[in-house]
Amino acid sequence: MPVLLAGGTASIPADLTAVILGPMFLPALDPAGPPDATSVLVRVGTAGVAIRSGAPPEGAVFVGALDGRQCWAVDDAEAGPDTGALDLRRLWSEVDESTWAAAGRAVQLVEWARTHRFCGRCGASTHEVPGLRAKRCPRCGLEAFPRLSPAVICLVEREDGTALLARGPQFAARSYSCLAGFVEPGESLEEAVTREVREEVAIEVTAIRYFASQPWPFPHSLMIGFNAHWLSGEIEVDGTEITEAAWFSARKLPGLPPAISIARSLIDDWLARVGR
Repeated sequence: MPVLLAGGTASIPADLTAVILGPMFLPALDPAGPPDATSVLVRVGTAGVAIRSGAPPEGAVFVGALDGRQCWAVDDAEAGPDTGALDLRRLWSEVDESTWAAAGRAVQLVEWARTHRFCGRCGASTHEVPGLRAKRCPRCGLEAFPRLSPAVICLVEREDGTALLARGPQFAARSYSCLAGFVEPGESLEEAVTREVREEVAIEVTAIRYFASQPWPFPHSLMIGFNAHWLSGEIEVDGTEITEAAWFSARKLPGLPPAISIARSLIDDWLARVGR
């Protein structure tokens, strides 16, 4: 089964065809049995991931079960474009959602292992904790769990049927998306929505409603989507996080975010409601 890889077209090994066609991914802490020689290996390099089949090497981190097969994350510095590795955004268009979810989890677990080899409080080498996804310091007892950074993303609508879309300085030309930002300590998710919208475009919102959430392994976020209605104010971009913002109708839209993102799901839901 050929797929497009960095540098050209390659073939997925025959024993991985089922993995690519449509497996089910079940995250787990420990495997149900001993390491399997036909496991799915997500080899995580500095420039992307490569999905392979084989026995997990020493130090591999168990990710879960993918189509009934053990799935392991492998820290592999040599997994670069020349080996067929793809970054997660490109991988999304090449595999099914379950495989992409397993790869995203693998990337996050490998990154966590790389950045928590030593205690953040006293500097001693950390050890894995049996029965927990955690690293423990043998000297001071500090435990570190995989980092998860919650971020809110919101589509703001007006009664005239328009929606607020914006772009930051790092966006591709003519590409717009929903407003988003990380949750601050001590905030509720709804308070974070209100603050982010106010800070980025100087308007007030009301009727904040939960939409959906999405794991976002770039590198360790959880995106929580919301809908909201404009309450007051005129758009005034902050000039740092947001450089352009405007109200758009369904009939006249700018470039939109890719289908992989919850931002696109928010926009597609709005389009389905207002009619395009």
